[in-house]
Amino acid sequence: MSVFSPEPARHLVGGDWLAHGDLAASVDPATDEQLGVFRDGGAEVARAAIDAAATAFARGRWRIDHELRARVLWDFADALDRNAERLSTALTLENGKPLVQSTAEVGRAAGKLRYHAGLALTDLGTAARSATGSVSMLVKEPVGVAGVIVPWNSPVILAIRSVAPALAAGCTAVVKMPAQTALTGALLAEVLAGVPALPPGVLNVVTESGDGAARELVADPRVAVVSYTGSTAVGARIMAAAGAQLKRVSLELGGKTPMVVFADADLDAAVPVLAAGVTRFAGQFCMAGSRILVQRPIADELCVRLRDTLAATVLGPGIEPATQLGPLIDHAAVHRVDGLVARADGAEPVLCGGPTPGPGSFYRPALFAVQDLQSPLVQEEIFGPVATIEVFDDEDDAVHRAGATRYGLAASVWTSDGARAQRVAAAMHAGTVWINDWARIVDRFEEGGYKHSGLGRLGGPGGLAEFQEVKHVYCAP
Repeated sequence: MSVFSPEPARHLVGGDWLAHGDLAASVDPATDEQLGVFRDGGAEVARAAIDAAATAFARGRWRIDHELRARVLWDFADALDRNAERLSTALTLENGKPLVQSTAEVGRAAGKLRYHAGLALTDLGTAARSATGSVSMLVKEPVGVAGVIVPWNSPVILAIRSVAPALAAGCTAVVKMPAQTALTGALLAEVLAGVPALPPGVLNVVTESGDGAARELVADPRVAVVSYTGSTAVGARIMAAAGAQLKRVSLELGGKTPMVVFADADLDAAVPVLAAGVTRFAGQFCMAGSRILVQRPIADELCVRLRDTLAATVLGPGIEPATQLGPLIDHAAVHRVDGLVARADGAEPVLCGGPTPGPGSFYRPALFAVQDLQSPLVQEEIFGPVATIEVFDDEDDAVHRAGATRYGLAASVWTSDGARAQRVAAAMHAGTVWINDWARIVDRFEEGGYKHSGLGRLGGPGGLAEFQEVKHVYCAP
């Protein structure tokens, strides 16, 4: 069976498949060949989806029946498991990432659904009786329709990361999927819509290449909360537009994760992880380890070891088992990354990297030694397999350099000194700090950013709260 349907991918609206919008092509970034076509939606499709979501919410059962919500989320997870091979293959073909990474993404999405199925049954509120005999109840209620705007870099897990808490809380949802992974988004919608217990209109999925649908989600007063993952610039515009309505926003935005390596670190353990921080998803995600800060006594050794590891990275189509680094999402991304590198005056090449000839939007890993904190390679989110090495002298210098950008999504600290690790972690202005590791996400704990890396949290009970109202009900004695 083919991974993609020969028919154009459509929008899921109110439990039906809507063939609205011009036809647009989806292209394999590894070969530049067309994979299929999809209906390119916009504001009109978004309005229809919001209508369906608002109607489903108003019916009442979904927002009050937590057992139904838990069952649907659990069934979603089972459906992902049954369709994991097809979904993973689709994601690799359309996004370019190695198949092992796509497989892990689908598996993690199923895990998030099961975790939130549990929250749907347990995070229901509290009650307390006073000495006078009065009873206070703290009731948690869904906010209403949730708008979810998903990026192309990890569309399965990033869609589920917002949809799972929204539905667990009792909200209905309109999900805007990106055009770059339109076929994967439609396949995900098909898999989830096949769950028999899902009421029509609770989950709606639209795809567009522009921003008309996204603007509609932000502007429509029936949408109570917008959950967006993407660039800081777009997140700021969403926040400004939503602010006019006092609409809730949950934003996970850009990042420049500093990987801080002290002289007592275990380099045998650190170097493979540092290399993965540069190359995983071709560097196209917000937690990419694009800044490597190394203490002076081991700087030369780390530089050589990391250079050699990156130089040995196997490039190729993600569908090939040996591939470690797939293509960037498209040729425009290659030009953007290469343009940023060209602007980095004063950066000393350690590993040149760069675009490759032939079909596909491939970019070899690049590594630069930089001390200027104002360098664009230090300050700007690269979204490609490019990293800097910066040398620091002591703990204070490391913390200063790590915090010298506007971003604060995550950081990583490598040291064998446990007390130092805790001190540095406490000093970091970042939503997540890993010690002797990187990119570990635990579903029951919140994740999000400081500074310009975002607002709000996803994961854990705090992520559920992004989609809940809290009501105090007082009963007189």
